[in-house]
Amino acid sequence: MTQGVMKFREKLQQGQVCFGAGVGFSDPLVAEALADSCDFIFVDLEHSGLSHQTAMLHFMAARGKQVAPFVRVQSTSDAFIKPALDSGAEGIIAPQVKTVEQVRQFVNACRYPPLGNRGFGPRVPSNFGRVGGPAFFKQQDEAIFVAVQIETREALECLDEILAIEQLDSVFIGPYDLSGAMGVLGQLDDPTLNKAIDVVIEKTRAAGKYVGAGMRTDPDYAMSMARRGVQWMQVGSDFGFMVRGMDNITKSVREKLKGDG
Repeated sequence: MTQGVMKFREKLQQGQVCFGAGVGFSDPLVAEALADSCDFIFVDLEHSGLSHQTAMLHFMAARGKQVAPFVRVQSTSDAFIKPALDSGAEGIIAPQVKTVEQVRQFVNACRYPPLGNRGFGPRVPSNFGRVGGPAFFKQQDEAIFVAVQIETREALECLDEILAIEQLDSVFIGPYDLSGAMGVLGQLDDPTLNKAIDVVIEKTRAAGKYVGAGMRTDPDYAMSMARRGVQWMQVGSDFGFMVRGMDNITKSVREKLKGDG
């Protein structure tokens, strides 16, 4: 049940940059349509109105294409972590973390004892109870991809301690929220912001962990982040792809019609 995330991990280990699409629309056909262009599907529960039930349908669509279903949960609370993992999410991202203890509790909630304290109730991962035992728990703990977002001043200040948490796989840079936390909201070219981003990338990779980033639908920014050392990134979201595509088409056709006139 973890083919997608294991393929994702293998690509990272080989030095490939992995790309994913954010999903906030409710129809699971969105995830299915995007999956062939992605290494993971990034189901966003933080900034959308998606329900847990709808997120589960997106997980199913991604798994059907053997693409890793990731979820950004609303908070580090067990109330959000447990249902996401037990419904088949293979990667989980916590937003707005501020303290080392908060990250430690989140990481522990994502893996079974003795590595963590994840509660037992894996409906989808266990194929509804058909598989289990020590080998199952080991496989689940090795597969699940656990990340926290670095997008607050507090997280920046305790980054070294966060990176020292053994069972944390990755940090995930949130450039927009980080810019807001640093007093330059939306100014992604700000030198102070970019110095902080470079420090996160450098320290994360030196610690032997993966570094990811989220961003709008902007291939140029994605390229720049990849060149700076970001290894996996959510490049835009379903609504961004739709709006950008339609805006580009209508603008192009209207300009050509004016030329014809």
